[in-house]
Amino acid sequence: MLQQTRVDTVIPYYERFLKAFPRVERLAEAPLEDVLSLWSGLGYYRRARMLHAAARAVCELHGGVFPRSAVELRTLPGVGRYTAGAVASIACGERAAIVDGNVARVVARLFALLSDPTRGAGLARVWSIAEALVPANDPGTFNEALMELGATVCTPRAPQCGTCPLAAPCQARARGLTDELPRIQSKKAPVPVHLAALVVQRRGRVLLAHRRAESGLFAGLWEFPSVAARGSGETADLPERFAELVGATPRDLVACGELVHVLSHRRLTVQVVRASLDGKIVPAAGLDGGVYDDVRFCALSRLGTLPRAALTDRVLALAEAQAREASGPRRAGRLTPQRALVRSRSES
Repeated sequence: MLQQTRVDTVIPYYERFLKAFPRVERLAEAPLEDVLSLWSGLGYYRRARMLHAAARAVCELHGGVFPRSAVELRTLPGVGRYTAGAVASIACGERAAIVDGNVARVVARLFALLSDPTRGAGLARVWSIAEALVPANDPGTFNEALMELGATVCTPRAPQCGTCPLAAPCQARARGLTDELPRIQSKKAPVPVHLAALVVQRRGRVLLAHRRAESGLFAGLWEFPSVAARGSGETADLPERFAELVGATPRDLVACGELVHVLSHRRLTVQVVRASLDGKIVPAAGLDGGVYDDVRFCALSRLGTLPRAALTDRVLALAEAQAREASGPRRAGRLTPQRALVRSRSES
């Protein structure tokens, strides 16, 4: 849970998760949807799927006993070199290294490494050095101290070299390279993705679609039926394309606005539209081989219990806000190809 997520954000999720799954057997036996539901809002849902798969592997392959060595830990789904080293050294006392961003920065400065320590040959060099540095006596405490040093003293900007316990042997300080190191290549900008999301409410229920477990982005989660949009404000064929998903053509489409939702590698621009839908939902060919494996009406009161991304809540909030505004003196216009969507952007 702590991977790329703040501690204060994680704590309530962690407590609820342990209450629901106090033992690895309970987690292994639970349906994936229950696991994803408890993870909803935390993001990076692949972590939840891998944690569930790892629990099953522990029970099926290791008799319910968690592996204690870094080598064995890396055989579990979702457990990489960093996690294996952290668990093995801190929990089990094994002499195993840990390399995170803080450790990479400390090592890069301590040894004046000029290559990018977060990728390729530079990262391999950092791991090699970290493994050599870890003592056999209390390796977990050493690893935690090295990470803490990077987080509080050897910081990315304005490092506290005057109080650093490694100031004397630090090659970057001796060579005047502290402010230049580490040399990290710029990250690629998130890929822009344009979507249109359909919000249909009927007698206290809302239309939702379930992403296939293997469909990539938001896999295994419930969301409002969405289709790819050609660009911001492009609306010409939305009714027909939504009809392919739900088996009925939505009518009276109303533009609610746009949301911008930024993920680690994608920047989603989501057009939100409200609509009415007559008759039964009969998912058509759009489900065959598509990203969804189910489309149905669900009680709005149950939405909070379903596994879903934070984006789903934001889409609903925007649609409901627009509906309240439309019910007042100023009524919203119907959606036409010529009518530009009102933009309501916010970052996440």
